[in-house]
Amino acid sequence: MSLGPWQLIIIAIVILVLFGRGRISEMMGDFGKGIKSFKKGMNEDDAEPSKQISHEAKPADQGLTEEQVKTPSEPK
Repeated sequence: MSLGPWQLIIIAIVILVLFGRGRISEMMGDFGKGIKSFKKGMNEDDAEPSKQISHEAKPADQGLTEEQVKTPSEPK
């Protein structure tokens, strides 16, 4: 069972009578502000990459002492 145009009109009238025109417009304004705030927050996250992880590898022997570096032994 789908809703026809007359059922939708009756539902819209009932909602308008229950909430009033001012309350509905206020709710729609709040809804629009919420969407704007969400989009602004998403753009701020994309524009602010302050906590990036460095993927640069350092040489393996950098900072190691001679005792820490093992020399390969000859195979027997």
